[in-house]
Amino acid sequence: MSKRENKGVALVTGASSGIGAVYADRLARRGYDLLLVARDKARLDELAKRLGGETGVKVEVLKADLTARSDLLAVEQRLRNDAAISLLVNNAGLGPQGPLLSADIDYLDRMIALNVGAVNRLAIAAAQTFAARGHGAIVNIASVVALIPEIFSGSYSGSKAFVLNLTQALQSELAGKGVRVQAVLPGLTRTEIFDRVGRSFDEFDPATVMDAGDLVDAALAGFDQGETVTIPSLPDVADWNAAGAARMALGPNLSRNKPADRYRVGSSVEA
Repeated sequence: MSKRENKGVALVTGASSGIGAVYADRLARRGYDLLLVARDKARLDELAKRLGGETGVKVEVLKADLTARSDLLAVEQRLRNDAAISLLVNNAGLGPQGPLLSADIDYLDRMIALNVGAVNRLAIAAAQTFAARGHGAIVNIASVVALIPEIFSGSYSGSKAFVLNLTQALQSELAGKGVRVQAVLPGLTRTEIFDRVGRSFDEFDPATVMDAGDLVDAALAGFDQGETVTIPSLPDVADWNAAGAARMALGPNLSRNKPADRYRVGSSVEA
C-alpha cells in the first residue's frame, strides 16, 4: 500500500482560496487524497486539476454553502459515512465588516452560522466518527482574536473563542481514543477575507500580516509537534503555557457555595 493510501482523505472546508487552498496544497504534497468543500465550484475544479496533476493524489470537489442546512448536512453525512476520511480541516469562515455599532446584524447572523454552527457540527461529527474508528484528526481554524476581544469585532472574536474552547474540550474528551485535535490561531493573514467585506490589508502594519503559506506551514509543524493549540506568530510557547496555567489556577474558586467576601460588603451592617 502506498504512502498516499495510508494517509486517507483530508476533507478541507473553505478550500477554494486562502488558508484552505494552501492546506489543500500542503496536504496533497504530504500524500493525502482530498475532498475539497466550498461554494465556488469553478475555483475548486481549477485547484483540483492543478493539485491532481502536480501531486498525483485523488482530488474530489463538493460544492456546498455551509450556512445552508441542507448543504451542511450533506457534508456531515459524507464525513460520517466515508471511511477513507481521516482528517478534517475545519477552515470555512467569514470575517467581520467593521465595528458592531455599525454592523449589519443579518450579516453577523450568517457569520456566526458559519464560524460557529458549521464548525461545531462538523467537528463533533468528525470526533464521534473518528473516535468510533480509533483514529483520525481534526484541525479547527480559530484566530488570535479569541484571546484579545477588546481590539476586534466582538461577534467575530467570540466566534473564534468558541472554536478554541470547542477544540480544547474535544481534546480532553478524545484523550486515549486515537484522535488528534488542533486549534490554529492565525493573526492577520494575507487572504481574501478582508476584500470580501470591503476592507484592505493596507490598513495594517505589514510587519503584522503573515502570508498564508507561512501560516499553514507553521500550523502543520505545530501539528507534527503534537500541539493542541498552535499560534504561528508566538515566539515562545512558554507564554502560552503560562497563560494556560494561570487560567487553570482559577479553577478551585470558580464555583463555590458562597460569594467571595469582596461581594458581601454591607451584609453585616449594624442596625
